[in-house]
Amino acid sequence: MTISRRIFLRNSAAGGVALAAPSLIANVARAADGPIKLGSLHDLSGPLAATGEPMVYATQLAVKEINESGGLLGREVEMINYDTQSNIQLYSQFAQQLAVRDKVDVVHGGITSASREAIRPIFNRFRTMYFYNTLYEGGVCDRNTFNFGTTPAQTVEKLVPYAMNLWGKKVYIIAADYNYGQITAKWMRKYVEDNGGEVLSTDFFPLDVTNFGPSISRIQAAKPDMLLSAMVGGNHTAFYRQWAAAGLKDEIPIASTTFGLVNEPATLEAAESKGVLGSYGYFEELQTPASKAFVDAIKAEHGDKTPYINEPAAATYEAVHMWAKGVALAGTADRMPVIEALETGLSFEGPSGNVLIDPITHHVTRNAFLAEVKDKAWNVLETFPSQQPLDTAAVCDLKANPNDTTHYEIDI
Repeated sequence: MTISRRIFLRNSAAGGVALAAPSLIANVARAADGPIKLGSLHDLSGPLAATGEPMVYATQLAVKEINESGGLLGREVEMINYDTQSNIQLYSQFAQQLAVRDKVDVVHGGITSASREAIRPIFNRFRTMYFYNTLYEGGVCDRNTFNFGTTPAQTVEKLVPYAMNLWGKKVYIIAADYNYGQITAKWMRKYVEDNGGEVLSTDFFPLDVTNFGPSISRIQAAKPDMLLSAMVGGNHTAFYRQWAAAGLKDEIPIASTTFGLVNEPATLEAAESKGVLGSYGYFEELQTPASKAFVDAIKAEHGDKTPYINEPAAATYEAVHMWAKGVALAGTADRMPVIEALETGLSFEGPSGNVLIDPITHHVTRNAFLAEVKDKAWNVLETFPSQQPLDTAAVCDLKANPNDTTHYEIDI
């Protein structure tokens, strides 16, 4: 296995918000008084809404708690949220609006890796601090970006051998057809082969695909012992229904890095989701005091309509509070002093447990959990304390190379 470089340079001027000339970028001023502004970019509609909604709720809760504790530096934190509607063009448009028109001090946002790579260069250009709080394929190395979601080294590395020990060594991979699915499939292959298994084939699907009949036939003909899934979004939930309808649910079991992100255990029938394995940095079902308080606070605010509270929601909550600790330590909301404060190795005790920033990679050490779906909910089977994002640390050193903005990816 080797690690190769890929630098993403996609910028969009969609929506009529002009990009400033590079010489003016450093002069995009933030107000020295008045509220400290926090931007939020999450999907509240479209196929990813079930993931984005709890992330927004978690952001609102963290901001509320910060303000009820006196704010930051004697100033209120103001949250400015845009619904990106599961649309990459709107991500680019609203990212520029947050940076240029709203002049926010920080942005927490992005769900898919494609959305992250659409907006990350915009925030770099306009010197706007950025937090990406969704589990992802790993590899982002960027001093302006902090990554709070789990990486394959923290979760996939646990999920694959556990599933193979249960079900067998012959594996078929299905994944979303964009950078998250493509790169995660490579990590899946690595961990399958590291554990003496064989990947029979890999199928990729665009996010808008809902008919999986031909692929199901191919999988059935290949006769794998198990499926590894990195499917993404509401449209891909149809795969699991069609898989069960084809009578294959009990014949070929499934382990997934994404199952549950759009609340599949609740939206599918119990028989369609029973026995699916997953590994994340957080499950709503965790019974620790911090987890129960977090879930209770969100449900008290939003009632029976509250969607499943997933890892991205917990990571977002933890990231907002960690950013606030950085502001308090720096004594200012200005970007570079806050980055430098966070690079001292701050930690936060959140709903997932203790979260610790790695100053070299801007990723976090956090707990990981392995669980199985039972009766339309997750049953947590194992806990892996303080897992490090080692896949990124192998190539990323922001202390030695502070101007790096690379997305490194596995080459296997």
